[in-house]
Amino acid sequence: MPPLSLMIKPASSLCNLSCEYCFYRDVSEHREHLGFGIMQKDTAEVLIQKALDYAAGESVAFAFQGGEPTLAGLDFFRFFTETVNRLNIKKSKIYYGMQTNGTVIDGEWASFLRENNFLVGLSLDGDFDGNKFRKRPDGQNAFYKIITTAELLKKHKVEFNILTVLTGFCADNGERIYKYFRSKGFRYLQFIPCLRPFDSAEQSELYMTAEQYADFLIKVFNLYVKDYVRHDYMSIRQFDNWVRLYLGHPTEQCGIKGHCSHQFVSEANGNIYPCDFYCTDEYFLGNIKETDFSAMEKSDTARLFIRESLKVPDRCKKCNVYPMCRAGGCKRTQQSEDYCKAYKRFFNACLPLFRVFINEQKPM
Repeated sequence: MPPLSLMIKPASSLCNLSCEYCFYRDVSEHREHLGFGIMQKDTAEVLIQKALDYAAGESVAFAFQGGEPTLAGLDFFRFFTETVNRLNIKKSKIYYGMQTNGTVIDGEWASFLRENNFLVGLSLDGDFDGNKFRKRPDGQNAFYKIITTAELLKKHKVEFNILTVLTGFCADNGERIYKYFRSKGFRYLQFIPCLRPFDSAEQSELYMTAEQYADFLIKVFNLYVKDYVRHDYMSIRQFDNWVRLYLGHPTEQCGIKGHCSHQFVSEANGNIYPCDFYCTDEYFLGNIKETDFSAMEKSDTARLFIRESLKVPDRCKKCNVYPMCRAGGCKRTQQSEDYCKAYKRFFNACLPLFRVFINEQKPM
């Protein structure tokens, strides 16, 4: 069996922040049940057992997201890792990850994350101004608490990346934000385009236009290349994957492949869906207590989800940048905004710069 990557929402859509652009709040509002509370231990144990059964000794990655996953409590995560150790009789290689806003993490949390080799994705949208949409319930910017958590993770030697929601405002200030991250010693970055709610055409500084996105990609990619040439490499996940594609290496980021792939997302009650962006009733695959991953992977719903992403638009078939653009990336991003012009501008302007990576022997 192939290695398994499983995203888990142990606190469902619960969150202690009130970010203006929260995509999972929108997802949860588009299903019958807004949230499923905190994952119970019996659900977690079934989920772990069936994940290990599916992997059959191959690697398993457990990634926790939300809402805010730390709201499930540190005792839940201790139980989870202890249960994995107990049930992993076939000795699968286990990887742990967590995407968090960082506001709950203290020294005890940081010690646990380090001891269990968690890779943490810390949500931060730049400097103070860039982070202005990531708010506490009282409307205050959560910036200073997140920065404090970043320093705490460094102190405890926890591996972490910075995950930035790329709003229109951040895109306009991309060079400044990149340089800020570099000044803080944050070497691993991911910029995620801000998504409009389903069926929305809202225009605001939250949502990038194609022109804003093109400007961001061109300006920040030039900084990325310059730092690489100066042996001061900063990892940006999207750029790293485009470099992989250019060099003929396999990509690891879902949206770069040009189509969706099989993956599983578990809600707190054990409901399973094929994608984080589509944890909706339409794409419900089953509950882990009643079925298993092999059956869900072969279900009509799972097959349809993949099939929907395979069609290449006519405009892409003769486009000179299609081999790199792959029809505009993630399906959900395409539903939010048509970035075709952004990718054309970026690749036509920057493709010559990819040559500096030509002697890179290993995937970035």
